[in-house]
Amino acid sequence: MTYDDTQLSEVLSEFARTMVTNFPIQSIMDRLVERIVDIMPISSAGVTLISAEHGPRYIAASDQAAMRYEQLQSELKEGPCLLAYETGRHVAVPDLATELRFPHFTPNALEAGLRAVFTFPLHDGNRRLGALDLYRETVGAMNDQSLNAARTLADITSAYLHNAAARDDLEDLARQTRYAAVHDALTGLPNRVLLIDRVAQALLRNRSSGQASALLYIDLDRFKLVNDSYGHGAGDTLLVAVAHRLTQQLRPDDTMARLAGDEFVILCDDVDSRDSAARIVTRLQSALERPFLLAGREILVGASIGMAYADPLYLDTPERLLHAADMAMYAAKSTGARQQQVFEPAIEDGRLAELERDLHEALARDEFHLEYQPIVDTVDGRITGHEALLRWTHPTRGPIPPNTLIPLAEQSGLIIEIGRWVLQRAWSDARRWQRRFGNSLTMSVNVSAYQLMSAAFADTVATVLRTTDIDPALLTLEITESVFVRDSARALMVLGDLKDLGVNIALDDFGTGYSSLGYLRRFPVDIVKIDRTFIADLGSESANDIIVGAVIRLAHDLKMTVVAEGIETKRQHRDIAALGCDSCQGFYFARPMPAALVEAGLSGRGKGNRPRLPTGGAQVDRDGN
Repeated sequence: MTYDDTQLSEVLSEFARTMVTNFPIQSIMDRLVERIVDIMPISSAGVTLISAEHGPRYIAASDQAAMRYEQLQSELKEGPCLLAYETGRHVAVPDLATELRFPHFTPNALEAGLRAVFTFPLHDGNRRLGALDLYRETVGAMNDQSLNAARTLADITSAYLHNAAARDDLEDLARQTRYAAVHDALTGLPNRVLLIDRVAQALLRNRSSGQASALLYIDLDRFKLVNDSYGHGAGDTLLVAVAHRLTQQLRPDDTMARLAGDEFVILCDDVDSRDSAARIVTRLQSALERPFLLAGREILVGASIGMAYADPLYLDTPERLLHAADMAMYAAKSTGARQQQVFEPAIEDGRLAELERDLHEALARDEFHLEYQPIVDTVDGRITGHEALLRWTHPTRGPIPPNTLIPLAEQSGLIIEIGRWVLQRAWSDARRWQRRFGNSLTMSVNVSAYQLMSAAFADTVATVLRTTDIDPALLTLEITESVFVRDSARALMVLGDLKDLGVNIALDDFGTGYSSLGYLRRFPVDIVKIDRTFIADLGSESANDIIVGAVIRLAHDLKMTVVAEGIETKRQHRDIAALGCDSCQGFYFARPMPAALVEAGLSGRGKGNRPRLPTGGAQVDRDGN
């Protein structure tokens, strides 16, 4: 019995067409072994996938007899399949009754009706995959023509297994990317993105069920002291322990998220009364009263907790509800440690109204200033540029956090004026440094979505650029995905106008939204800044390594450069360098600094040279930025 060349060609053509489809690999493999039986001088066929981690594993068989033979080899851990896999050479057994290499498989297979077997190794380059088994219920050798055809079919099988593995790898990467985008890398808890989504779903359910939801905003009272006393590693250990202990106090349907630093938020869904949420808060406070064992010592930490209840007339969106809980937490913290506070409109109205009034006068009173964080070449540590960061020092309240300042400026409409001041001051400093020190350092300026979408933003940038003779390519405008969500058509037009001016566009906080990859393809982005949440566990979390490596390769393929944010340790610097990242910034190199300190560093290095930061980095707390 021999095969037909025409039938072999038909089989090869059939499976070449399906190679590029998304058909399930199991159904394709089942069809393949059935077609092999149609054209080859055999009774049945099977495929076994083998790996060092899993051992023999059945994949496909043309009939029940082949399934039994495959399973026999897997169960007994011997047979022609395993021998072909181990040696990388085909195994021919034309008469099983005379075969002595398989003392356990041979008698069992003979009893099951097998008389001859021809096995061919499956491989992907140097990587061994398994074996293709061709079974016969009659004794007899296979001629050279049939052997060559069998080798071709084995190569086809290997190609399918390779495609299946590649497809699975892509699916795994997509799943890991989706997971990492909505979870905190340190604690594994949901992050702000996923929390907002969960709150939005809860508010929708509330409208139909009549139930209510509450948000609890938790801020640890002594976390900075722990960081200062024991180091950031101990601080991370404490955060994980706190997350674990608090999670144990929640109801099954509650959601706990970590937003940043030592701030956690809990969504209590379907709260039947304010008393029920208050009972949860009491449990949380009690849980935190027990000491944590840290660095061989018992550490006591408490928490200030703000509570906000969804209100269809006022707190009717996730952002408003979260903001209200945040305000309540600050009100609780202002009264002392281990306090709790329920949000009332007067809290927000009074605090924000006062801040907004003061914000109107802040520019005139010269209360704003810029700090600059260096951006360095990943390989040799040379400073290649700086990112300008806005700071507001209130005359009585002290430093106002950026996450309070920027939303307040946007809501009040002052962001346009403040943003113009930031751009003018940063570009003026860049011009002065270039003239004094002869460098060509870039200057990065963050641009609010409201600012970018304003009527004359591109004209504002053009006016600022005309005030100097510096190359516009040294200016980088950093935007976030929110500008695309608001109005992608207008964003595309504005970015086009900015590109015509010669400036660079950076996509900041990359990876924290849902559609970043699509934005890279559609919009004129020059630089991708990988968010710090992906950097924290590089080297210890394989998923993060895969994701960050894939983003870097993708950006490079699209002719973009990549900056990693939040580099805090030597290990993170080493790992991000190994992945091929172009530049990075973070406290490992230097914390943000006033312009005077930047100039002192530049003047100490000599004119015409790009300064190099010390490789030891700076030791600072996590609260700075």
